[in-house]
Amino acid sequence: MAPVLGGLGLLAGMLLIAESARWLPPEPLSSTPAQNDGEMTPAPQGPIHDARPSQPARRIAEDLIAPPPLDPSGTQRIEPRPPLGELGLAQWPKTPMPQDWRETLLFRPVATSSAVFEAMGRTVAISGTVDIDPGRTCSFDNSAWPCGQRARAAFNAWLRGRALKCLLPPDVDRFAIAAPCVLGKQDVGAWLVSNGWAMAAPTGIYGKAEAVARDARMGIFGPPQ
Repeated sequence: MAPVLGGLGLLAGMLLIAESARWLPPEPLSSTPAQNDGEMTPAPQGPIHDARPSQPARRIAEDLIAPPPLDPSGTQRIEPRPPLGELGLAQWPKTPMPQDWRETLLFRPVATSSAVFEAMGRTVAISGTVDIDPGRTCSFDNSAWPCGQRARAAFNAWLRGRALKCLLPPDVDRFAIAAPCVLGKQDVGAWLVSNGWAMAAPTGIYGKAEAVARDARMGIFGPPQ
């Protein structure tokens, strides 16, 4: 009887081991070389190639993403547009000037009105502009304000005592003269007219600049400042 019980116990143990093996996770593949009878098996070298057949890249909405074909015969080259205004164009007037006129630096200028200044004993009016008298008053929405004084103050604040370069004849010490001037690379007349602190002369080059100032209500064309 005892041998039979021993045989049954052995059979039950084997069944228990087999059942447990079903629930064990599979062993991960090892990237380290395996041992075989004490010898190292070299790991495979080189890239791993995909054995699946390659497929061409799928094209997605080419008619929506790709740019349409362009026919060069349908294009036309046009001239570049002109500048929006004379502001920033530091150029002398196109009218010929006398040969003895020279570019002269005038230091510590002081504005006596909106487009006239004194410096180094000379009185210079900015050519191409119409000066605003210091005693002039302007009206905006039925409100009067001293636009002439404000225009002179704006000119002085912009000058800040810096030197102006003007195209002058050799001797203008005893009388005033109208001349083009620049401050650095800035045309003085263009700055005054485009900001509304002077008006453009009828035969000058600043007509467009005055139109811009009027539309934008700048300077004397706008509210009290």
